[in-house]
Amino acid sequence: MRQKKIKHVNLDLMNSLGVVTDIKEISFDNNKDVYLEIGSGKGNFITTLAKDNPDNLYIAIEKNISVCYRIVEKRDLYDLSNLIIILGDSEDILEYFTDNTVKKIYLNFSDPWPKARHHKRRLTYPTYLNNYKKILKNDGEIQFRTDHIDLFNDSVEYLNSFFEEVEIDRNHVINQYFTEYEEKKSKIGNIYQCRFKVGR
Repeated sequence: MRQKKIKHVNLDLMNSLGVVTDIKEISFDNNKDVYLEIGSGKGNFITTLAKDNPDNLYIAIEKNISVCYRIVEKRDLYDLSNLIIILGDSEDILEYFTDNTVKKIYLNFSDPWPKARHHKRRLTYPTYLNNYKKILKNDGEIQFRTDHIDLFNDSVEYLNSFFEEVEIDRNHVINQYFTEYEEKKSKIGNIYQCRFKVGR
């Protein structure tokens, strides 16, 4: 879905609002469990999690600057001190995190890239999964949610090559942690979710 650009939002503003804009390793409290959402959209999912679980640390990565600004608005609305926001790309994930630091990764409603020649751009493609496995802790987990059945089936196959299956849910019922996109799509069709854990 194409997002409308917010005219006054630029890198200087995002920096002043405490958003990470440089591609570099981020620092955080190693005593807290770290939960990472890649492609956070407007941030409803990650900010609700952060609000309900103040003892954990949450990190949102979003590459669209206008969309990322919406996460900042929610962070400030809820006064979240346990949320780090990164304006960046998933391709640079290893630049932000060292190995064995993330407890759980969330991938919610990422672009399905349906054409075969574009499959390598999917956030669940093996190239990305290899990087996720590096930053996940030994007991870490990855959760993927989508409304696109072909992407889901392919992703389950990809994930099975790197992780151990925990859950396959082909009729996920929306709960208190949902994205803006999911709220709309759940009313007209199935939501698919799977969870996998590090174990190989």
